[in-house]
Amino acid sequence: MACRGLCCCCSPPSPGALNEDNARFLLLAVLIVLYMLCGAAVFSALELPRERETQQRWQARLENFSQRHNLSLADLRQFLWEYEVAYVAGIRVQDVRPRWDFPGAFYFVGTVVSTIGFGMTTPATIAGKLFLIFYGLVGCAGTILFFNLFLERLITIIAYVMKSCHERQLRRKGVLPQDTRQTSRNPEVDSLAGWKPSVYYVMLILCLASLIISCCASAMYTPIEGWSYFDSLYFCFVAFSTIGFGDLVSSQNAQYDSQGLYRFGNFIFILMGVCCIYSLFNVISIVIKQSINWILKKLECKFCQRCQRKLFRSRRNAVMPGTIPSQRNMSIESDGVIESDTDGRRMSGEMISMKDLLTSNKVSLAIMQKQLSDTANGCPRQTTSVSRQNGFAGGVGALGIMNNRLAETSTDR
Repeated sequence: MACRGLCCCCSPPSPGALNEDNARFLLLAVLIVLYMLCGAAVFSALELPRERETQQRWQARLENFSQRHNLSLADLRQFLWEYEVAYVAGIRVQDVRPRWDFPGAFYFVGTVVSTIGFGMTTPATIAGKLFLIFYGLVGCAGTILFFNLFLERLITIIAYVMKSCHERQLRRKGVLPQDTRQTSRNPEVDSLAGWKPSVYYVMLILCLASLIISCCASAMYTPIEGWSYFDSLYFCFVAFSTIGFGDLVSSQNAQYDSQGLYRFGNFIFILMGVCCIYSLFNVISIVIKQSINWILKKLECKFCQRCQRKLFRSRRNAVMPGTIPSQRNMSIESDGVIESDTDGRRMSGEMISMKDLLTSNKVSLAIMQKQLSDTANGCPRQTTSVSRQNGFAGGVGALGIMNNRLAETSTDR
């Protein structure tokens, strides 16, 4: 098993040592920072020249406009600043739908609870901003719960379908009998009962589903909104992933052809897209976690080899001491105690020291405290070495939902 601290061949780690979970967390934080630095460098190289060119062009047009109409630049900039304030309040030059009628407000709360937050509509009053804080707190939590429940059912359906296909394939090859109930002792039937789909196949299925939904939605947005097909695909990813930049927002014009049908289709596509992309992100997070575990395993193996070499060099010319009686060891997790010569002397009637007596009492007290804690919690936490090894012993949120449902997160793997 991989080492808990820096090396598996060293002594047991102290309470302040770096364990696997903390090492995984720190490595992920470092990788995210590096990923952000690389992304910033790429986007800066791609977008900075365009930004400077746009600023120069706008400055030239602003100066020409002020000279042509005999306006000072200060007055013109003040007017543009007032328009920016009006733009935040929902005022547009072109004809757009009302922002705060009931359909517009419903679209706004949809972007709030789904955490998309396009930004084209924001509350302007103090009462509206205060209500948004409490409304979003409950709404976002409820929507995340809905996404997690959707993910649980989606993974269950995908696992059932893939297991049925796997069983049909085995029957077609003749490996699995036609009636599995009559041959329940068949090892193939027993292995099929615990079969789970691979996370990579689930990720591929979710990728295809997200791509199909995005392509169909883009085919709807292109003729109705007047966007290019690539811009429609870009909007689908930004909206479905809940990034929500707000540069492209659907269903904002005042009038559409078949307006009711289009708004209903827009709602359905965004709902399905957000659910699929959310599920895809969580499955990809499992793959990232596996990659981090692989990196840690490689690093730990290198540390182990170095420590073994140092240990061999330090003990190569040393005189090994004689056999030392083993002492009593305690494992709170397994409630097990390794017996030593102290127990043998106590059972034979030989006198034991006060130190041995206190040690044995401490061991019994620790075991009793753990049993009382497990009884109070209702169900004691079972932690196996396999679950610790694959890095999916626990789980919070979506990771907890997918725990033991896929092959790579199974504790009996």
